[in-house]
Amino acid sequence: MLEKVDLKKKVSKEDYKQKITKLQERFGELQRECQKFQIPIMIVFEGFGASGKGLQIGKLIQSLDPRGFCVYTTKAETQEEQMHPFLWRFWTKTPEKGRIAIFDGSWYRKVLIDRFDKKTKEEEIKSIYESIGSFERQLCDDGCILVKFLLDIDKEEQKKRFQKLLKAKETSWRVSKGDLKRNKHYEEYTKMMDEMLLATNTKETPWSIIEATDRRYATIKIYEIVIERLAKEIEKRKLSKKEEMFVIDSMENERPQKNILSHVDLSYSLTKEEYKKRLKKCQKKIQMLHGELYRRRIPVILCFEGWDAAGKGGVIKRLTEKMDPRGYVVNPTAAPNDIEKAHHYLWRFWKSMPKAGHIAIFDRTWYGRVMVERVEDFCSVPEWKRAYKEINDMEKNLVNEGAVVLKFWLQIDKDEQERRFKARQENPLKQWKITEEDWRNREKWDQYEKAIEEMILKTSMDYAPWIIVEANNKYYARIKVMETVIKAIEERLEKNKNISKK
Repeated sequence: MLEKVDLKKKVSKEDYKQKITKLQERFGELQRECQKFQIPIMIVFEGFGASGKGLQIGKLIQSLDPRGFCVYTTKAETQEEQMHPFLWRFWTKTPEKGRIAIFDGSWYRKVLIDRFDKKTKEEEIKSIYESIGSFERQLCDDGCILVKFLLDIDKEEQKKRFQKLLKAKETSWRVSKGDLKRNKHYEEYTKMMDEMLLATNTKETPWSIIEATDRRYATIKIYEIVIERLAKEIEKRKLSKKEEMFVIDSMENERPQKNILSHVDLSYSLTKEEYKKRLKKCQKKIQMLHGELYRRRIPVILCFEGWDAAGKGGVIKRLTEKMDPRGYVVNPTAAPNDIEKAHHYLWRFWKSMPKAGHIAIFDRTWYGRVMVERVEDFCSVPEWKRAYKEINDMEKNLVNEGAVVLKFWLQIDKDEQERRFKARQENPLKQWKITEEDWRNREKWDQYEKAIEEMILKTSMDYAPWIIVEANNKYYARIKVMETVIKAIEERLEKNKNISKK
């Protein structure tokens, strides 16, 4: 793609002055319109060193209300960032609805600078592109406008700019050894950039290549592209009074519906004596394995879903009782607050993903999107239908980054739930656990059951399967979860051990 770019394009000073004021005014108007329609915007600047990314960002924001945007500079990962999936630091910076996030460098660093520096392994490239693709698609499907610029200059122009910067003490710090090395191997780096453009240039998230030799020309072109994209999206929202319909997940008809839950044998149980014996053994084992996870820097994500009163809290309490509290976090998931509602629904969960060697436990999860939010009409039909793929993509990304992902569904029958509800009401110490909403939800049991069946069918993958836990007997449920966690961690430790031997 880059070899066809005409880098000699220019704009005269007179033409620039004539155009820029109108463009700036128009961009300011569109910012206010996007705030009105609650449209989040992400603008990405990538390109060669010294191509003028910082300069162009400075020009672009001159017409904006500074209260409505943030600029992020993407450098090498910090130690903290290295311990998370690489998209974690970008998910946490995605903008609220109505705001603009501008990135000087972005998630593409992973397949550009880091790849050139051999920090990214070649065998990782394919999965990284897949993760980037799903990340951008999820944001766009949720209504975000993503504009991607790549600023292009040739080898000689870049070298000339580096030399100019190096001459002055005040600017020499802006040129790194890495910049000079990439200029020396310009052709090799350009090849990586071309591959990146081809792999990530989609209809929804196209790349705009900016001929950046002439800075005035680059500024005008950047403004025109941003204005065109924003105006087009705003017009779509003005024309559509009804909710815009998205393409429904192609998985819709791929698998037949099955009555999974009705075939669960809920008669499994343990005596109190057997439970205590196995509990002690499991907790001792988990305590040891927790230390190994930290030593080997393996992140673990444990997800708990289930009917109200199925015993999630009791399972989590026994699971964590002997763990080092510095190495795990339990994340209780309630209804999203106003800040969380202003972001993509996965944003709040990405913020809580564990760093390497730590365990994140979610007491209810992102699956609320296809259960509670679906049944209670808290989100649209297109939103929950596309969530299956979004969730699968996220979990695959986490697994590709080295995480162990386990998802537990705690199954009880309707009679057992009623018995537990009444027991809570009669116990003063447990009355806080039961609400009118819990009783109301029972009236929609069949609707929830249908949603749960579909959720399990569409999101139980080899890399992140659902484990159905027979939970009518709490003792049995707790032991099954703990033994499953132990087995999964032992298998991962053994796998890593075999890989290191190779």
